[in-house]
Amino acid sequence: MNWKKMWWIIPVAPVALAAFLALGGWVVMSLWNWLTPALFGWKLIGFWQALGLLALCRILFGGMGHHGGHGRHWNGDRKKWGGCTPEEREKFRQRMHARWHGEVGPSAEERPSV
Repeated sequence: MNWKKMWWIIPVAPVALAAFLALGGWVVMSLWNWLTPALFGWKLIGFWQALGLLALCRILFGGMGHHGGHGRHWNGDRKKWGGCTPEEREKFRQRMHARWHGEVGPSAEERPSV
């Protein structure tokens, strides 16, 4: 990156960050105050409480900056999938179809004959 051409980013970045946080806090506060009193009878919250709630959700659900683990996992699955024979792939697809459509138990080929 050529910093001589990007000098303007230094004063703009803190302003953009503050605007982004303010907008996020306002959105959380507005949604909370619109939905929760009507649905659950809870109290209204202020801007700073909404910003705290946003931070809490980031801590609990955001992963705190641990990005990239999913990509490595997916690449490993892709390698395994690439090594399967067409028969193994079809058997896997059938098992997943049975699982997602409520067909519990072994497939027809795996059931013992009576």
